[in-house]
Amino acid sequence: MWEKAFSKAPDFQESGEEKNDQHTLKTLEELKQFIDFKHIKYCLLKPYFEVKDYPLVQARELLPSFELDLYEYKALPGFSMVAFERQLNSFQEIFQYDALHSLSDWEEMQLQDNCAIEENVIANNIRTFQSRLPKRYHHEFLEEFDGKDICSIDAYSKMLPLLLELERAHVIAHDSSGKFTLQGMYASLPSNLDSELKQFGLRIGKFKPGNNLMYECNRLFVYQFMMELHGFPIVSERRTSSAMFAIRLLRQNERFIVRVLGQSDRTITTMMSPPPGTPKKLLKYPRIEKTALVQIHENQKDLIELLKDQGFFVDDKKRVVILRVTYQQHDYSPKNVREARALSVLKQEIIHPITGRVNDSLNIIQNVRNMILRLNDIVRGEYRIPVNYKRSEVISDTDTHEKRLKVLYMWLSKHMHRIVDYSDDYYSQIVRVLDGYLLAPDNYEVFNENYALHQEVWARYGQIQQARKVRILEDLRYRKYKGEPVSYHQMLVLMTDILNELKFEIVNYFDKLVVKVLIIGNDVISDAYLRRKYVNIDEKKLSPYGREIKKLYQQLVMLLDEFRSIRKSRVASNPPSGQFK
Repeated sequence: MWEKAFSKAPDFQESGEEKNDQHTLKTLEELKQFIDFKHIKYCLLKPYFEVKDYPLVQARELLPSFELDLYEYKALPGFSMVAFERQLNSFQEIFQYDALHSLSDWEEMQLQDNCAIEENVIANNIRTFQSRLPKRYHHEFLEEFDGKDICSIDAYSKMLPLLLELERAHVIAHDSSGKFTLQGMYASLPSNLDSELKQFGLRIGKFKPGNNLMYECNRLFVYQFMMELHGFPIVSERRTSSAMFAIRLLRQNERFIVRVLGQSDRTITTMMSPPPGTPKKLLKYPRIEKTALVQIHENQKDLIELLKDQGFFVDDKKRVVILRVTYQQHDYSPKNVREARALSVLKQEIIHPITGRVNDSLNIIQNVRNMILRLNDIVRGEYRIPVNYKRSEVISDTDTHEKRLKVLYMWLSKHMHRIVDYSDDYYSQIVRVLDGYLLAPDNYEVFNENYALHQEVWARYGQIQQARKVRILEDLRYRKYKGEPVSYHQMLVLMTDILNELKFEIVNYFDKLVVKVLIIGNDVISDAYLRRKYVNIDEKKLSPYGREIKKLYQQLVMLLDEFRSIRKSRVASNPPSGQFK
């Protein structure tokens, strides 16, 4: 089937002898559409139909925060690529690569009469490429390309299988006529990880110059957050260097695409400069996309029927689709209860394997009902998807309560930020499942045998419950409650009620949440309008409404003092582990 992929897609034709010079790609957006089809066809669909037991990507793997890769699949392709919407200037570039030249470049060099490369540019390109290609592919390469132009974009389909055998990146850029061609290979993308990591940590306030303890405590958080902003967890060198290179190119205001496919994640990740006209506040990060072959969950019956009717399945029997996810970055904010959230899903697109048509109206990876079904599978012992438990153990099933508790902990940790934002209705369904398992009398004995694991899950569950309340406080700070504006009086009533509840819940103490409560509370009691209009006014001059607000304000101040006292005693007796504040 893969040979017919995108055969009816507009503006996409396979190159062949009768169709040469069909593609005159000049803008980055045109190039992206072209290589999207090529890379999906040859790097995802072709291996899916040719490699036995192809490891499909689970929908949850495309949800931030991203999980560590469990295996490396040597039989699958991997590559990295960089594209520029300009001509290359080999001496001025900030990375090393082997230069290739299109015929139009050679004509320009002939006119300048200052080039030291050999007279026959095609032969030179062939020799350059062959020198980096593993020897076992030399015969195949020469048989197909000897005497031919390997730089033309129309040769890219036939060149791609050979480019996939190279350890380093290939480079696409404008030639002298302004068209995209293959302009380089075996490119080494500079990482500069140490400098980027430290600069980012200093910028968000997690590092301070000369403070080694603060650096060591916060380093993993900063590293994880920075990588997630660019579409990865902490990963291998190929993907790390691609992310760091994208950061550098964006800082230099380049128009670029950096693309990488890992043999472990089986996902094409694209980092692209924001398109012209993007608001200034969104220019600080590249646009992130991930494309993979994903299996639709069997319980999504209406969705399966729709996709089958419209021909979106790559494999009807296994319910496989081509899914492209676009992400949105979030600045770090210590005031946000979801401060560890660097990325969220902006758009999901299912791509038709024949026509290339896109359907962006369906929810594949953020389906709440599907997530609750998975949660039920975990507590019933029916979950069979491999899970990496704390980077130390791969759990492939949930046959025992020990395994269920470990998988449940990782599930709650991954989805914590989403659960914090769920509606009361969806959250009540999650509570019903968790309480039904964790509080079941039949499980008391086995939970006592796995006491540490059971407490670990309870702690994460309790953290989510408290975080939901702090999330409400975040909105109340701006006088919003459940999406609706509220008065100062309503804000203070709700805040004092929530803090009174939280005061007793923080028996299970989470220092970061208490710090958030104090930050939010201080923002409210420092509100200039509130102080000027009600607090700093003689009570005799206030109306009954004003006196009520002043009374609530004083209650809020007392509650915040209680939280400070609780934190002071907790920190003194047991300094918070993990991140250094």
